[in-house]
Amino acid sequence: MKLVTWNIQWGLGCDGKVDLSRIVATARSLCDADVFCFQEISRGFPSQDGGEDQPGILADLLPGYTPVFRPAVEMFDKNGVPQVFGNMILSCLPVLQVTSHMLPWPADEVRSMQRQALEVTVAAKSGPVRITTCHLEFHSTAQRAVQVERMRELHAESTRRDRLSFRDTSSGPYRTLAAPVGAIICGDFNLVPEDDLYARMQMPIAADISSFVDAWTARHGNVPHAPTAGVGDAQQWPQGPHCRDFIFVSEDIADQIADVRVDVETTASDHQPIAMTLAE
Repeated sequence: MKLVTWNIQWGLGCDGKVDLSRIVATARSLCDADVFCFQEISRGFPSQDGGEDQPGILADLLPGYTPVFRPAVEMFDKNGVPQVFGNMILSCLPVLQVTSHMLPWPADEVRSMQRQALEVTVAAKSGPVRITTCHLEFHSTAQRAVQVERMRELHAESTRRDRLSFRDTSSGPYRTLAAPVGAIICGDFNLVPEDDLYARMQMPIAADISSFVDAWTARHGNVPHAPTAGVGDAQQWPQGPHCRDFIFVSEDIADQIADVRVDVETTASDHQPIAMTLAE
């Protein structure tokens, strides 16, 4: 199974042009993925998306993929026109279930917005896999910390729920799906490998719950993370190239990691795409 995660900054490249066709072409040239996880998708914010339906455009650019878009931010302009901004997953593997998790947003005297983790369960060859993509708070460490903690809790809750003896074999909404063989959490975490929250994401959750490992480190060992931001946009990222986007994989499928790569050349966004291949 192949996956790409990328904060596409609503298609805004370092050249100042918004081009979703370039985004998709770049992502597919890195990896012809089964699952694409994109962050920062916009609709109804003309200053960003030019008034275009970005979820619809991405769906059209990836025919054969099931498009799943859920907003983190949902507003209305003064004329009552919906404005949405959030995460999107497109999968050519069968999608079995979709869940949108609004992450904690505690009051803090910093500029911030609602953050979200979008979860889908897909049918891979080895069995169902739960994939979550997220975009965590940038401006507030306190908010980011509780968001990391909530994603750890969500993993524990889902794992324990999957083990319940209750089973509904009907075709209705109460029906029980097969338990996933593993879980993936990917996206823009807005933290660096030296951050305590990076270590927190990988700490044991409970004795009966599989922990997460960084796919890059699992594959490349002590090789420093390839940069995922600051490559082409020195104004937004004056600290220069660095890593703030990750793919975390549950330990029960970590031994299947066959490849992890970053496109460190593209300037189609202010972030770089990451590709991972799981052997099945």
